[in-house]
Amino acid sequence: MVKAYPSGEWNPKDLPPVNSAVGRAWGADPRDSAIRQRSWLFHLVMGCFLGGQVLLRIIQGRINRRHALEHMVSAGPGALSPVLLTNLFAGMIFTVQTARELDRFGALHALGGAFALAFCRELAPILTAAILAGQVGTAFAAEIGCMKVTDQIDALKVLRTDPVDYLVVPRVVACCIMLPVLTVMGLVVGILAGATIAQGFYQVPMSQFLDSVRSLLILNDLIAVLIKSLLFGAIVALAGCTWGLTTTCSRSVGRSATSAVVTTWVSLFVVDFFLSLVLFQSGGPAIH
Repeated sequence: MVKAYPSGEWNPKDLPPVNSAVGRAWGADPRDSAIRQRSWLFHLVMGCFLGGQVLLRIIQGRINRRHALEHMVSAGPGALSPVLLTNLFAGMIFTVQTARELDRFGALHALGGAFALAFCRELAPILTAAILAGQVGTAFAAEIGCMKVTDQIDALKVLRTDPVDYLVVPRVVACCIMLPVLTVMGLVVGILAGATIAQGFYQVPMSQFLDSVRSLLILNDLIAVLIKSLLFGAIVALAGCTWGLTTTCSRSVGRSATSAVVTTWVSLFVVDFFLSLVLFQSGGPAIH
């Protein structure tokens, strides 16, 4: 029995053994992964190791295509509506804010170019990845976490099925394929929304807006956006799978899903910073 302490203090020796049924339900062994469950460094290291295993399996061609296609449906069409809606209003908001500042300097003719530099390079990829993290990354963490606490992953090992091959690789491949596709679609919707707002509120012809976009948004920028989206997709899938695989008890499934989103968002912005330095720097002295 677990003793009750009115003052809130407790003695770890009074907790049920972790190997007992009650102990597994509580997930309360202080020597177990309760500390690791809250350790961001631990999950960062685990995610790096898991990413290396996934990369090795992809290079070797060990991809379950059927499972990958199944996850592509949830990571693609399943997330299409929120991605398009978010980019639609983000394009409108960014156009309004940018046009207001450019109008003060009489530079509305460059509205499309300014829109392209910021929205296309940064906002569209990061917003799309954030939507995918909230909808798909949490689902990955919850699904795999439930499998972990119900011993389904151990059953896979008994059946001589590698959990990484069966669970992780298809999810990573699906996100890496669908996130660039969703980013391009969101980018198109955002540009059209920005052009519509520019013409309706600031009398900037749509043709002028689009010409300004084409003049500053070069092919290398689009390639860089696709590269970022590819890496963002891997981060979303790996974070969700890592937190799912390290779930220790049924009570921590919800915490794993929440932590997976937070980890993904922080990782996205950190990686985005370094990618922006590498991919979009022009004129090195400006960086210095």
